[in-house]
Amino acid sequence: MELNGARWRKSSRSSGNGGACVEVADNLPGVIGVRDSKDPTGPALTFAPATWRAFVSRLAMRL
Repeated sequence: MELNGARWRKSSRSSGNGGACVEVADNLPGVIGVRDSKDPTGPALTFAPATWRAFVSRLAMRL
């Protein structure tokens, strides 16, 4: 899947971890992109929005 036009952002909680971050692009219709912030030209994972919401929701429950 092409992620042209993706606007990547890091979590506001990503500071202070030595650069080990992921970036998320949620501005494209029908897809959420996730990539390693240290390798912005490398591969990215893609998820359906409902799948991504379920993942984030489960993480939030564990915090």
